[in-house]
Amino acid sequence: MAATAPARPIRVLVAKVGLDGHDRGAKVIAHALRDAGMEVLYTGLRKTPESIVRAAIDEDVDCIGLSILSGAHNTLVPRVLALLGEQRAQDILVVLGGTIPATDIPALEAAGVARVFGPGTPLDSVVQFLRNNVKPRTAAI
Repeated sequence: MAATAPARPIRVLVAKVGLDGHDRGAKVIAHALRDAGMEVLYTGLRKTPESIVRAAIDEDVDCIGLSILSGAHNTLVPRVLALLGEQRAQDILVVLGGTIPATDIPALEAAGVARVFGPGTPLDSVVQFLRNNVKPRTAAI
């Protein structure tokens, strides 16, 4: 019987895209995901869509969690999604958190965002969503 590689932990890149300078929520999410057994990489503040996609591919993540409070979500999120498509990395799940008006959510989801999490979302629901929606991958041997 052939040995199979164990499933690796879910790898998530938490990113603050654009000029948004407030990262408390992103750090809270990052800690909650780590506490749930996921591997989390936090990019820090003021990252470009290009640097986020490059880091996501280089780090072989399963999910990008974008955090935006600046109101630039209708410009920056589609750019991240387009870059993932250009790099043939659209299998990376993209979720969004922040102060996103309800009227903007359908267009963001139609563009490819898997879920938008607004202020007050229970941390357990974010963890469960990722566990339910990230395709399991095996660890490299």
